[in-house]
Amino acid sequence: MDLRQTITAVRPVCEDSRAAVRRRFSDIAIPLGSLGLLQEAVAQLGAIQRTVRPLIERRVVVIFCADNGVVAQGVTQCGQEITATVAENMDRGQSTVCLMARHIGMDSLPVDIGIVRDVQGARIIRRKIRYGTADMTKEPAMTREEAVRALETGIALAGHCAAQGYQLVCGGEMGIGNTTSSAAVAAALTGAAAVDVTGRGAGLSSAGLMRKVRAVEAALSLHRPDPGDPIDVLHKVGGLDIAGLAGLYLGAAACGLPVVLDGVISCAAALIAVRLCPAVHGYLIAAHQSAEPAGRLLLETLGCTPFISAGMRLGEGTGAVAAVALLDLVLAAYNGMPRFDEVGIEPYRPLS
Repeated sequence: MDLRQTITAVRPVCEDSRAAVRRRFSDIAIPLGSLGLLQEAVAQLGAIQRTVRPLIERRVVVIFCADNGVVAQGVTQCGQEITATVAENMDRGQSTVCLMARHIGMDSLPVDIGIVRDVQGARIIRRKIRYGTADMTKEPAMTREEAVRALETGIALAGHCAAQGYQLVCGGEMGIGNTTSSAAVAAALTGAAAVDVTGRGAGLSSAGLMRKVRAVEAALSLHRPDPGDPIDVLHKVGGLDIAGLAGLYLGAAACGLPVVLDGVISCAAALIAVRLCPAVHGYLIAAHQSAEPAGRLLLETLGCTPFISAGMRLGEGTGAVAAVALLDLVLAAYNGMPRFDEVGIEPYRPLS
């Protein structure tokens, strides 16, 4: 499906199924609401899958790898060559997210959507739109047509996941400089000041942080991206990984698949997707609040409440994968616990 068809295909989640999951949680022999936000996440899974018994046994993390031309402004601690190196480690299953995913029985799919060099590895899905974005402080990060192609690449990959029988998808990313791009996207879409959404990323010094803030301010001032046009924001100050993720979330929603969000870059992509198609919101499950400054703002803007607060900021989809492990645990209780009437215990009642 193309972008327009995908947006049209997204339908609201099933609120009757959400209510049915909540009723079952009230019936099983645990105190009311005692699993907190994890219960609500399971109820959301039920609403998305339109069932009282959601399944996430087959799951996958799709990791979009791309470079960002803004690194020319000294906004990173290391060079762009790291993106390709980590992508090739993903091919061997040796990156953090791949190791975590394998441990919980989750597949991982690394995607080259815009690395500055060609990479080696049979497992890497090659969908390169261009060899990295341009320096957004000098020119638009990509053309509008490239932004749409990157979105549709993510959409196609979501369709592939659905066709392979996956029941849940996580989005991940890898790209040196992408916290600068995500800060620019966050500022453009929310109206926040650059200084309030720009963080240290992978450990910038204070001087490096100031260069990063100035780069975001320069890009926003030069291009004046239109917050009412998410594709305008993407092509002027976004990243290819952000675009691919946004497309993945749109495509997953169109296919009826739940999406577990990762950190700040994932949430910037999710906001792009929701601005393009508000109904996507019902398919998003927030894993954690990133330690990056824009993390809280993006989640609040999305209206999503995460159930992990651990100061994480690695990226790659690691927070989303950690959240799936927790969902496994709560689903084990949800599916296995007897009801109050089966064990002869008086059910808990809400206190007035």
